[in-house]
Amino acid sequence: MPPPALPSLPPQLDLTGAIARITLHRPEAANRLSLADLAVLQAHLDTVEQAAQVRVLVLQAVGRSFCAGFDLRELSGQVDPGAQFEALADRLERTRTITLCCLEGGVYGGGTDLALACDFRIGSPACEMFVPAVRLGLHYYGGAMQRCVQRLGLQAAKRLLLAAEPFSAAQMLACGFLTDLSDTPATHCEALSERLAGFAPLALLPMKQHLNALARRQLDSQPLAADIARSLQSEDLAEGADAWKAQRTPGFQGR
Repeated sequence: MPPPALPSLPPQLDLTGAIARITLHRPEAANRLSLADLAVLQAHLDTVEQAAQVRVLVLQAVGRSFCAGFDLRELSGQVDPGAQFEALADRLERTRTITLCCLEGGVYGGGTDLALACDFRIGSPACEMFVPAVRLGLHYYGGAMQRCVQRLGLQAAKRLLLAAEPFSAAQMLACGFLTDLSDTPATHCEALSERLAGFAPLALLPMKQHLNALARRQLDSQPLAADIARSLQSEDLAEGADAWKAQRTPGFQGR
């Protein structure tokens, strides 16, 4: 007897301590995102930003595919799916938390950009990616092209976007799309999430922003200096030093 079908739901948000999880939940449609889903995801990011205790955000999905991009059934002359996805992916990239993407299957179209907007991407050997925009006559949006070139390099970006080549999991790892390849990506993501959530937020979270600024060649030295000074004067640094000497796990409080 086949297992019962998974329900189709809007993206789900779970907040547990320092870790937030957003789950795409339309498995029967390869987790394609409707306009309503994109709005829900923006609202979830608002909630995560406002939850000061959250340090790590995991983006994951149910079913055989992570995400197949925009639901083309809603494509019309009045809707620019690229602009909708660009706003969401840019927001995901800018979020103050450390972001992990758990990929246990296919990632297609705009779904590839949502994954690229995350800080880490853990995939299974069953992963594959494919961006069919050029085959559909659709010009990919600027933010996605920039992320592809920055993170994968120009030639890999051209193979993905211009030649519309499918990439296997091994190729995704080789070009830098995947941070790690794991037979159990959910377990790997959980372990990495817990590890990251245990670090000092006054060091961890600003460093993410400055690293991304460096990648864009937009590093601002004044905020960098201010964040370094704040870290040097923090109670967390003293706690970290004491814990190191005592060979115990530090308890960082973000102050």
